[in-house]
Amino acid sequence: MDSEEESFVRLQDDSLQSPEQLRQEIERCKCFSQELYSALEKDNAKLQTAKEAAEQRAQELKKGGELHEILEQQLSLNGDEERMHQIFAIKEENNRLRQEKQVLKNKLEELKKRELWNDPVMVLSALPEKKMIFKGLTANKEDMNKLILTPLIHSPLPGGSALITFEEAEVAQRITEMREHTVELSCGQLEELDQCRVRVQAVPVDILLPSALEMRLTQSSRSILVSDLPSLDISKEALLDKLELFFSKTKNGGSEVESREFLEDSDQVVLTFTQDGVAEPLIERGHTQVPIGKGKYKVKISPCMNGDISNLQLQPSRCPRTVLLMGIPDVLSVESMRDALEIHFQKASRGGGEVDALAYVPAGQTGVAVFEEDTG
Repeated sequence: MDSEEESFVRLQDDSLQSPEQLRQEIERCKCFSQELYSALEKDNAKLQTAKEAAEQRAQELKKGGELHEILEQQLSLNGDEERMHQIFAIKEENNRLRQEKQVLKNKLEELKKRELWNDPVMVLSALPEKKMIFKGLTANKEDMNKLILTPLIHSPLPGGSALITFEEAEVAQRITEMREHTVELSCGQLEELDQCRVRVQAVPVDILLPSALEMRLTQSSRSILVSDLPSLDISKEALLDKLELFFSKTKNGGSEVESREFLEDSDQVVLTFTQDGVAEPLIERGHTQVPIGKGKYKVKISPCMNGDISNLQLQPSRCPRTVLLMGIPDVLSVESMRDALEIHFQKASRGGGEVDALAYVPAGQTGVAVFEEDTG
């Protein structure tokens, strides 16, 4: 725009100008007004453009601010989620470490309890003494520390069946190969049964026998084994009372006794206390003097070892001399049916042979067959 002075028109005194001069002056003012209007229009257009640009920039800045706020919120959420993951991972790690600590603590306690018994020599020296007499040849070194297992198998025997054991395995094999047998039930008690016959099925007997056995020995934490007991003229119950009375007193190193019992086929007693930590000091002592009657007797205190089967493998085995007879009707007394079956299967003409044993269970009843090792 022009300067402030150029914005005003200086008019001369009318008395000094002629009409032509006035017209020229008016034309000059008109041209100046047009130029001024044009300049104002240009300035207005520039201001409008600047306004629009400013509004657009403001909108962009506003959108940018909102986007920045959204990004900040997302970053905050991502940070919170990441922190949550970190906190969760830390908690999981703490739980795992606590579990490992508890496992190690339990192992340490177990090792402390068994520290004195890790050495087999110490365990053997602490076990009760038992005198033994060896007859014949001693076993080979390879056979030492092996458990000899004597099978004693109990098997259910259904009604209407019989187990028959022959003296020869070949006879049992022939009987099972023939499968079906017709047995005559001749009996003088009832005439209508004189010519009666029944058909029975003969099948082999298969049972499961242990082929491998593993045992895990553990020391009882609350029990002791008392041995070297004196031979006195008193009952076992009275001797148990004396031992319980002695070992239940704290001055003797004991505590309240929960149970006491004689081991089967031995002169050794197992005493079990109600509390833990009582057995170990007594076992470490090894021996103690127990007053019984008018005298005092030295007894030995040993750890009480419990054996648990950790692995048992079974394999099917066929009884070579025993046959199972099935489908026997209940038409005779037990004694008469047993005699009829034994007579029939003893005859060589029917494929039989000498019968070693026979057990019969009538229909409607059940029995139990016990299989022992054949040492013959």
